[in-house]
Amino acid sequence: MKWLQFLTKHIHMLKYIFDVDGTLTPSRGAINPSFLHFMLKFCKSNNVYLATGSDAPKTIEQIGKRLFNSVTRSYNCNGNSVWENGVNVHNNPWEIQVQAHQKLKNWIDDTKFPHLTGTHIEERPGMVNFSIVGRGANIEQRSEYVTWDKKYNERENMAYYINNNNEEFKGITATVGGETGIDIGPTGSDKSQILKDFAKTDTLIFFGDGIFDGGNDYTLANAIKKTGIGRTHKVNNWEQTYEILTNVYC
Repeated sequence: MKWLQFLTKHIHMLKYIFDVDGTLTPSRGAINPSFLHFMLKFCKSNNVYLATGSDAPKTIEQIGKRLFNSVTRSYNCNGNSVWENGVNVHNNPWEIQVQAHQKLKNWIDDTKFPHLTGTHIEERPGMVNFSIVGRGANIEQRSEYVTWDKKYNERENMAYYINNNNEEFKGITATVGGETGIDIGPTGSDKSQILKDFAKTDTLIFFGDGIFDGGNDYTLANAIKKTGIGRTHKVNNWEQTYEILTNVYC
């Protein structure tokens, strides 16, 4: 009840932050046309931000250029590449070290997963997305890897190794991102870094599917919770995002 009273009084001060993959769209898929129409209208009357591990071209491929240009700001590559009105206004120049890159290549060679589809190490502004199955995987191959990963915890184990090995991955942090990847970047360059662009008085509403310990939405969600002003919503798909928006915020 207290939250609803606060929401009614301060709704004009809200700033909405959305993950993309698994939150606004199906994983690696295009946004639902009806939901796209809703989000375009929502952007006209609200401050809307994106916070995604994907780069701008992939985000546009999923949500369309019109919606991408309609948001107040898009924090791509976990905030390491920032876009406003279709213009790239900031890129983090970080590049992964040679020894860390070699370790990732070793993991590709050593995995027991049978289908490797290429583009396993994708360098993006300020980060690397690492995928055992590869960015070239089709839906069936991705689904097979999701099942494999749930059984063997391959991504979680690799992320743990990165986060606890100061020789090969000094100053580097990894989080589980999406269904098949790991987001790797310099410590402190995760999604929570975007909060420096918001005022302490802003009320932030964050939607993400990776709000779990080790997930790439967790650090941002946790940082918002610590402010005491704002709310986070753990969702499993775009349908849940749509339901919460229409039932609570519209």
